[in-house]
Amino acid sequence: MLMGRTTAVVIGAMLVLSGPVWSGEKGKAKKDEVKETVDMAAAAKVTIDQAIKTASEKVAGKVVEAELEKKHDKIVWEVEVVTAENKVMEVHIDAASGAVIDTEEKQGEPKRERKQAHK
Repeated sequence: MLMGRTTAVVIGAMLVLSGPVWSGEKGKAKKDEVKETVDMAAAAKVTIDQAIKTASEKVAGKVVEAELEKKHDKIVWEVEVVTAENKVMEVHIDAASGAVIDTEEKQGEPKRERKQAHK
């Protein structure tokens, strides 16, 4: 009986001590993500307002999201627009020049996958 309690205490202590290591890794990943966002914002010559204006001129509808991303070694604004036909269109805009790279209809994806993609 005593051995069972000792084992439980040892396992509990290991879990408590390993917690901060996991938290530290998660915190480091978050800091890296923040640094990457700051670096992209500093490098972008086109503001979010300019990107939204350009996307609105390209696709009629309501802008619901704009996000700065790195795709194919290029910084781009990804602007999502909901059209009158209830389609979600993504307009990709070069963050350096302001040129529209492409537009595409966003396809539906399961809610769980969408959450993971935005982490």
